[in-house]
Amino acid sequence: MRIEWIEGFEIRVTSEHKETVITANREGLLSLARQLTALARQPPGSHIHYDQHNSLEEGSSELIVVKGE
Repeated sequence: MRIEWIEGFEIRVTSEHKETVITANREGLLSLARQLTALARQPPGSHIHYDQHNSLEEGSSELIVVKGE
């Protein structure tokens, strides 16, 4: 699966008290929408792993999105 980013994307994930908040600018939201659409076409168990080393803003919590059955 190809992961595509729109130039200028910014995404931050925070987790606190059993709540997870995803904050993103326009480019970030569009990038996530494309990636989730691509994930939906993959077999069950496929996943996308987001962290501050590959896509999220510094200090973000890790986020893993998995396609279920």
